[in-house]
Amino acid sequence: MYAEERKRQIASLTAIEGRVSVSALAERFDVTAETIRRDLAALSKEGSVHRVHGGAVASQSFLTAEMPLDARYRSSSGAKTAIARAALDYLPDESTDGIFLDSGSTISSLAALLVDDPRAASWPIVTRSLPVALELSGEGMTNVQLLGGTVRALSQAVVGDTPLRTLALMTADVAFIGTNALTVDHGLSSADPQEAAVKAAMITNARKVVVLCDSTKLGTDYLVSFAGLADIDVLIIDDAAPASLLAEFENHGIELVVVSGE
Repeated sequence: MYAEERKRQIASLTAIEGRVSVSALAERFDVTAETIRRDLAALSKEGSVHRVHGGAVASQSFLTAEMPLDARYRSSSGAKTAIARAALDYLPDESTDGIFLDSGSTISSLAALLVDDPRAASWPIVTRSLPVALELSGEGMTNVQLLGGTVRALSQAVVGDTPLRTLALMTADVAFIGTNALTVDHGLSSADPQEAAVKAAMITNARKVVVLCDSTKLGTDYLVSFAGLADIDVLIIDDAAPASLLAEFENHGIELVVVSGE
């Protein structure tokens, strides 16, 4: 496991459980206690956790630092592929308005599978992600529309007023949405207000919203919430997610799909 992925999972565990110990984390991740202490020191400096004697407790502040896109591709790659494969079940067999594809590493995994799905050749695909648009068009798909606007370097995704105006004139049968974080109280959240605005517009203008979220995104809150639990129709997640938290999601009327992250 990469160090960045381990730290992200530690931050999620701390937020979910409230308190973690150095010894338990060292055993869980099969690393030395000194490695965990360094991870906690780095997370404490970011504001993700608060260091205490023997471990750390959850931070009450919202996160603002984002993982670079290339690091996100490496993080939890097995879970993301399984989540993307499960998302294929929510493609419309017949589509009038097509689908929205958000940005992010899990959405990119879905795009890689779409190129081999015959249904995807018959209806429009609208995306805000440069990597997704290149993936699909590079395989010869001619029905891909990349939203115009400003490209945000960190996410390689389109943001700004232009995509918002365009999406206001569109509808989609299904929107496949990625997220930086998911909690019961704060919903889906992002570190960047412009990213959040375009994600929210996709959700508003889709008949069904399918969220692709690996378990490392749970228990943390980023600065800007772009959707509440009531806005989510389907949540696809891996089986490392705590059962108690999944039960809360189901209690909010969300259709839950749990896949093996191995």
